[in-house]
Amino acid sequence: MKKFIISAVITILSTFSNSSVVAQTNGKAKLAIVEIDIRGLQEVPNFNPVDMPVTAITRLELEKIGIYSMIDKYDLEYLAKRDSLKLDKCFSTYCISEIAAKLKCDKMFTGSITKVADRLVISFKIYDNSTKDFEKVLVKEFLDLPQSIPSMIRITLNEMFSLPNNVDEVNTLTRNFIFDEARNNPFTNRLRADGPRMGVTYFTGPAATLLSKPKKDGGFNAMPLMFQFGYQFEKQYLNQGNFQALFEVVPMITGLDQGLFIPSLTLMNGMRNNQNGWEFAFGPSVSITKKSNGYFDDLNQWHLAKDTVGMTKKPFIESRIDSRGEWALHPSFIFVLGKTFKSGKLNIPVNAYFVPSSDGYRFGVSFGFNSRARYETTGIKN
Repeated sequence: MKKFIISAVITILSTFSNSSVVAQTNGKAKLAIVEIDIRGLQEVPNFNPVDMPVTAITRLELEKIGIYSMIDKYDLEYLAKRDSLKLDKCFSTYCISEIAAKLKCDKMFTGSITKVADRLVISFKIYDNSTKDFEKVLVKEFLDLPQSIPSMIRITLNEMFSLPNNVDEVNTLTRNFIFDEARNNPFTNRLRADGPRMGVTYFTGPAATLLSKPKKDGGFNAMPLMFQFGYQFEKQYLNQGNFQALFEVVPMITGLDQGLFIPSLTLMNGMRNNQNGWEFAFGPSVSITKKSNGYFDDLNQWHLAKDTVGMTKKPFIESRIDSRGEWALHPSFIFVLGKTFKSGKLNIPVNAYFVPSSDGYRFGVSFGFNSRARYETTGIKN
């Protein structure tokens, strides 16, 4: 009799366990996810279903959301083997309804990730076993970026359950002309954002006074406001999250509108925000201009060094910009603040810069344009 009672209790407990699949649901609806369909991605280079198991990723994200009591995948495998259930390739309403009834679960989660032209389309559905119909359906389009599928799955599920998403991350993965960063521009072999630069520069202090002096006095007979043009070469050596780290090389010619030829070369290191286009940079700059050796007399008048011939007391000789002198290098340091505006594929950078100097501060504004393009090194267009 005792053995009979024990056997009956075990049988009842076993039956209860199998019917509920998991022991406790804590009041949450039980949900089973069988398989997420993948279509058109198998032929995409750099996409490997083994390295990126979309069903497992989706299951993990659903568990993190915590709305449902997820049926464990090992339980699913056990029941499929025990009851000869075919859980793979079960995407139709009839198949889902049949599996949901046999698993005695409240909900079934299904969906697909499909490559359509230059887009990835994620479609997620939740089947309600009590109403025999889908209670939630969401379809969302993304850029063709297979390496970002985990982020796309999380974004789609958050939207499906009315949970907040990071707006910048959504824009990066859904909008064609958002600023580039690692998630939507993953390829290393790509064209840099080079482009022409033009603008004006304004000299102040002693430098402005010297520029306006006549050439016979060592001046340049020019206005302190000059036009300049050049070209910016840009290399992005860090491109993560919201920021890019940049190395920039800018050759420039200044003063042609004043009859002058002042070439310069600027090397800058900077940071750019991927979301709004704001950037700052700084670095050394060197220009080639005419300089001469000379001295200032007691009246603060400049004289060339050759004028010291016959003088008993030799003055302090120094070098300064002088139109009567020889070509020489003139170093300086530059600080730049700017913003890049976008119009389709066209980038329009606008920059303001500041150059401190003992000869007087120099200010300037420049702008340019470039069209952002990329080489297709992996056969994936984005």
